[in-house]
Amino acid sequence: MSELILKETLKGHRLRNTQCRADILAIFYEHDFALSHADIEDRVSEHYDRVTVYRTLKTFVDKGLIHKVLDDNGAQKYALCNADCSEDLHKHEHVHFKCIRCGLTTCLDESDIPGIKLPAGYVLMDVSMLVTGYCKDCQQ
Repeated sequence: MSELILKETLKGHRLRNTQCRADILAIFYEHDFALSHADIEDRVSEHYDRVTVYRTLKTFVDKGLIHKVLDDNGAQKYALCNADCSEDLHKHEHVHFKCIRCGLTTCLDESDIPGIKLPAGYVLMDVSMLVTGYCKDCQQ
């Protein structure tokens, strides 16, 4: 990943360009599937400790750079947001797909979550949908 793209992406989300942020952002650009904290930590553990990785991920979520993806086993994963997300508004209510063979979780941006109508008195804050099956690479 180009250093210029990483720098511009961080700048566009009003984040200082630190080596840690650039390194972690590059990992997201290199993968088209959701990554767990452990996945990222494994790739950068020589340079950054667990807390630094956690704080960087939290900052990226807060600034609209990445979004959380819940896995079917309750594990928290993260994926890049689309260009429409910002610090003020995450627009990532789309389907997430987990392959039961390879275990990768991907964002299906072209698949919308059906509208949710809540009873009176309830306030919708976030919607998440995980679909499981075989990905295009693992189909039988």
